[in-house]
Amino acid sequence: MTPLAAPATSPDALTLLHEDAHLLVLDKPAGLLCVPGRGADKQDCLSARVQRRWPEARVVHRLDMGTSGLVLMARDAATQRALGDAFAARQVWKRYEALVDGRADEAHWQTIDAPMMADWPRRPLQKIDAAGKPSLTRWRTLEVREGAPGEACASRLLLEPHTGRSHQLRLHLAFIGHPILGDALYGDARVQARAPRLMLHATVLQLRHPATGAALRVESPAPF
Repeated sequence: MTPLAAPATSPDALTLLHEDAHLLVLDKPAGLLCVPGRGADKQDCLSARVQRRWPEARVVHRLDMGTSGLVLMARDAATQRALGDAFAARQVWKRYEALVDGRADEAHWQTIDAPMMADWPRRPLQKIDAAGKPSLTRWRTLEVREGAPGEACASRLLLEPHTGRSHQLRLHLAFIGHPILGDALYGDARVQARAPRLMLHATVLQLRHPATGAALRVESPAPF
């Protein structure tokens, strides 16, 4: 990793993992927006920090504010369009890791096939609904962490989203009874209190470079 500014709380702090003439890959910290939100207090974000150094940089995809890990940005309009098309065609391979509540002890890949739609009365929440859009997540267990006597255990999961719905991993894991620790949207008060942040990290991005066609793989180990 290449830190481009000192502490992560600095409004100019960035961690650059890949740079070329066409694109950038950065490691977003938890708690930082990808793009500006509404209000003066939500203007500090990854895209604003990046554009102070690379004014031409363009957003391609986003992570939730609470999620940390790999974010790809384009450096020109043609690359932005090509990367957007690659994401839409599911030609970008993504992996995440999460620390979830309870014992999810599955060494082999499991599939969550649960359609999703917006829960309009409770926006920005999403919900599982048979009338929703197809949503598919694969997961398996990396380790089970035993809790202290009288405390719940936790499981570290490897995740592959095959679709890219808003909050997909968070909702799918809550749906199977293993909400992500620290999740203030889909976890109850106990789950929220078990971690100081949402324990979800984008660990791998792999794709064909839109300009050269060469394979590009960038990794970021989960910080938890």
